[in-house]
Amino acid sequence: MNSIYDEILKAGRNNRKTALCTIISTKGSTPRKTGAKMLVYEDGTVKGSIGGGELELSVIKDALKVIKQNKACVFKHDLLYQHAMCCGGTVEIFIEPLMNKRKLYIFGAGHTGNALAQFASSLDFDIFIIDDRKEYIDSINVAGINKMNLEFLTALKALPFDENVFIVILTYSHQADRDILAYCIKKPFAYLGMIGSSRKIKMTEKLFLEGDIGTEEDLKKVNMPVGLDINAETPEEIAISILAEIIKVKNTVHEK
Repeated sequence: MNSIYDEILKAGRNNRKTALCTIISTKGSTPRKTGAKMLVYEDGTVKGSIGGGELELSVIKDALKVIKQNKACVFKHDLLYQHAMCCGGTVEIFIEPLMNKRKLYIFGAGHTGNALAQFASSLDFDIFIIDDRKEYIDSINVAGINKMNLEFLTALKALPFDENVFIVILTYSHQADRDILAYCIKKPFAYLGMIGSSRKIKMTEKLFLEGDIGTEEDLKKVNMPVGLDINAETPEEIAISILAEIIKVKNTVHEK
């Protein structure tokens, strides 16, 4: 029989949002004691138990709210007065969201992509750097990141997309950048940015609108040019400006 921790790992591999409910204190008579755990999935299904009955139904509702708000919380339950459970004790339950780890997709392993991967590696991202040039991928010496030496569209088809995905497009080719953007613009994401001059961006917007690739609303969601405006010049400065913008979006999303 799988332990609750096996279920947590399985949920993470399958990109399923969950909340872990743990009894952190009890007083009086209660069906389960301190340390009992229950995993609640976004669809309301559960693994494990913290006591059953009306208490468990209430905890499941609390867990679904925690998943939605992405914010941990402690809930106190009086079993007799709140849930008409004759055992009559009180229970405190800590519920924490176990959200999917944020993913950072960097398309382009040139100087700026390399610097971005290095700076981002100290943050809580699962980093993927993608380039069809083997020598550039081989030159990346950042521990713990995923290096993909593939054609860009091939890599895109292999990568998962959800609201925890941050995408940065900075390849060596304007056309490759636009192809990647065209693929990503209709996918779910937390952040999508593309490097480029004002002329490149205006041309991209024109092509997307005329070709029915993306709407004006779609294009407003794309950060073009990518990065905060800090008058960055070097690849390292540009990478810092990009990462600062990603952090701003990440923390803004977390607050909602």
